[in-house]
Amino acid sequence: MKKLVFLFVALLTMFLIWFTCTNCRAIRRDVTSKPVSHERWDALLKKHVSPDGLVRYGDFVRDSAELNAYLRLLESAHPNDKSWTRAEQMAYWINAYNAYTVQLILGHYPVSSIKDIKSGIAFVNSVWDLKFIRIQGYTYDLNNIEHNILRPIFKDARIHAAINCASMSCPPLRREAYVAERLEEQLDDAMRRFIADTLRNRISPNRVEVSKIFQWFSGDFEREAGSVRAYLNRYLDTPIEPQTPISYLKYDWALNEAK
Repeated sequence: MKKLVFLFVALLTMFLIWFTCTNCRAIRRDVTSKPVSHERWDALLKKHVSPDGLVRYGDFVRDSAELNAYLRLLESAHPNDKSWTRAEQMAYWINAYNAYTVQLILGHYPVSSIKDIKSGIAFVNSVWDLKFIRIQGYTYDLNNIEHNILRPIFKDARIHAAINCASMSCPPLRREAYVAERLEEQLDDAMRRFIADTLRNRISPNRVEVSKIFQWFSGDFEREAGSVRAYLNRYLDTPIEPQTPISYLKYDWALNEAK
C-alpha cells in the first residue's frame, strides 16, 4: 500500500510540474535582449563565499541591495537564440539558478535548511516549485531552470557540479560567476573539484561512496559516458576498478552556511 501511495504522489508531482510549466523553455522567440554582464554576481561571490564554497548569508543580507541590482539585470534580459550564444545562455541560467537560490534563502533567513521553506501542497510542491523568478514577462521556479532548461536543453552533466542548492551535500558554490568565455574550463574544474571533495565523495581503491547526485541523475552521466563509473573515471587520476562496488552517501540538507 505504501508503495502505491508513493507511486501516486510521484506521478502526481510529475503531472503538476508538466501541467504548470507553461513558461519552461529557454528558447524565446518573442523577446529581444543582449547578453548581460555577471560582474556584480562575481564580486558578491568573491566577498561572501568562503574558500571551501560555503556561504556567508549574513553578509549577503547586508549586501542585498547589490544582489537585487544583479537580479534586476537578469530579469531585464531573457536569453534568446537571436543574439545569445549557447555558452552565454548556459552561463546565464547557471548564475541565475545560484543567485535566485541565495535570494530565496535570504528571504527566509535564518533557516536551518532550504527544505524548511514550504510551499503549496504537502508532499507534492516543494521549495523548488516556488514561482518567484520573473524574467522579461516569464515566470519560473528553480525546478523549471534545472529540469526544463539546463538539463534537457544543454545536455551537459557538468551542470550538476555548477548549480548549488544551498545545502552541505551540494557541490560547493563557486567563488566566481560563470562566464561564456571560460565556461568549458569552469565546468570541467567544477566537476573535478566536486568529485575530489572528500566531504561529498569518498573514493579509494577499495571503497567508493559518492554523492546521491550521481544516483538521482544517473541517466545524465550514463548518456555521456555509458555508466556512472566511467563518468567518474574521467576525472580521477586512479580509475575505479570494474569490480569495486559504488554506493551513495546520505544527502545532508543542512544549510551550506560558513561558520
